[in-house]
Amino acid sequence: MRVGLTGGIGSGKSAVAEMLHEHGARIIDTDRLSREAVAPRSEVLAGIAKRWPRALASDGTLDRKAMAEIVFSDPEARKTLNALLHPRIRELAFAEAARARPGEVVVFVVPLLFESDFYRLCDVTVAVTAPAEQRLQRVVARDAVSAEHARARMLAQIDPEEARRRADCVIENDGTLEQLRARVAELWQRLSAAARDRDAPR
Repeated sequence: MRVGLTGGIGSGKSAVAEMLHEHGARIIDTDRLSREAVAPRSEVLAGIAKRWPRALASDGTLDRKAMAEIVFSDPEARKTLNALLHPRIRELAFAEAARARPGEVVVFVVPLLFESDFYRLCDVTVAVTAPAEQRLQRVVARDAVSAEHARARMLAQIDPEEARRRADCVIENDGTLEQLRARVAELWQRLSAAARDRDAPR
């Protein structure tokens, strides 16, 4: 069963993904695949170099900081980059998913799950949400950036309320780690039961 997991920056989706992995899910992180997609001599990197030469480092690899500065300040540039990246990321993601065992729950961790229409390829969607101030504090502490920069990154993503409305399931990450674990355990029970029902003989 294909599960799409998303959440805004600082929401805790990586922690939720790790907990689902502990329960037995196969995790496919599209952030990791996005780095593979822009590997040296890849078609995606060639497209980026043609469109934004300054996004390449002196050694020919992608300068991720320069690329981020370009797309976070320009919605059209972000759309163009996504159009280059997303088809390759999907190709890599589903190549990994093809190795799943029958009945296995495959969780795609996709920051732009709804914006990229990746959700259409999933059986169930899950959004991780957290209060904006908590998210801001996490991003500032984790990435060593200013609050202004963190807010800009948050605003560049889908509105959390929109993600909540569109998701099949919502995990609220507004309490303790123990509370989050309990909520993920409950979600896992629902997902694994649904996966068993899908594979039951008809």
